[in-house]
Amino acid sequence: MITKKVNNVQEAITGIESGMTIMFGGFGLCGIPENTIAALVKTQISDLTCISNNAGVDDFGLGLLLQKKQIKKMISSYVGENAEFERQMLSGELEVELTPQGTLAEKCRAAQAGIPAFFTPAGYGTEVAEGKEVREFNGKMHIMEEAFKADFAIVKAWKGDEAGNLIFKGTARNFNACMAGAAKITIAEVEELVPVGTLDPNQIHIPGIMVQRIFQGEKFEKRIEQQTVRQKN
Repeated sequence: MITKKVNNVQEAITGIESGMTIMFGGFGLCGIPENTIAALVKTQISDLTCISNNAGVDDFGLGLLLQKKQIKKMISSYVGENAEFERQMLSGELEVELTPQGTLAEKCRAAQAGIPAFFTPAGYGTEVAEGKEVREFNGKMHIMEEAFKADFAIVKAWKGDEAGNLIFKGTARNFNACMAGAAKITIAEVEELVPVGTLDPNQIHIPGIMVQRIFQGEKFEKRIEQQTVRQKN
C-alpha cells in the first residue's frame, strides 16, 4: 500500500519556494491549515501568490504571512476582517484579485477536475469581466473564467488515513474539498491520522489519489472569527 504520510510539517512543506502559487483551504478561520501556515511563517519564503476564500485576521491564519510580507498577491472573495491586508492593499504593497465566491470555488473545482476553463454569468458587466471572453448562452451573457494553476494546495481535514483519504467536518468541507487535488502537489493537515482501512469508504470526501502528503497536526486553536451570543434577559 502506498503511504502518503510524512513525519512532520517541515517535511510536508519541502519544495515550497518563493514566488510560487499556493491554495489555502478553509472558510473564514474554519478549517484552515494552522500548522502549515505557522511553519511557512518561520521560513524565508516570500513573493507568494495565495488563493484563499479570505485573508485570515491580523494575528492568525494568512494574516501571519501578511505581517511578514511573505505574500505578494492575494486571490480571494472576502477580505473584510484583516486591517493589515487593507493597509497593504491601499498602499500598493499587495496585489489583490477579488473574485466572486462561487467563481473562486469553481476555478478550484475545475483545476481539480482537469477542466481548463468554464463560462459563468457571475461578474458580467463589472470589473470582474474586464479582458475576458464573453459569450451568450440561452439569452444570458457569460464570461469565461480559467481554472487556477497552483503549485501547492494546502488543506485541513478532520480525519485522514496514511493513503491520503480525507474526511472533513462541517463548514471546513467548503473550500478544502475543492482545493484537494487542484494543484501539482496537495498537502493535507489532519486532526487525526489513522491506518489505512480504518475509515468507512462511504464517509470519505476526498480519495487519496488527490493527496501527495499527509501529516497529523500537533494542536489547533480553532478560533472563531465573529462570535455573536444572545444577550441575557
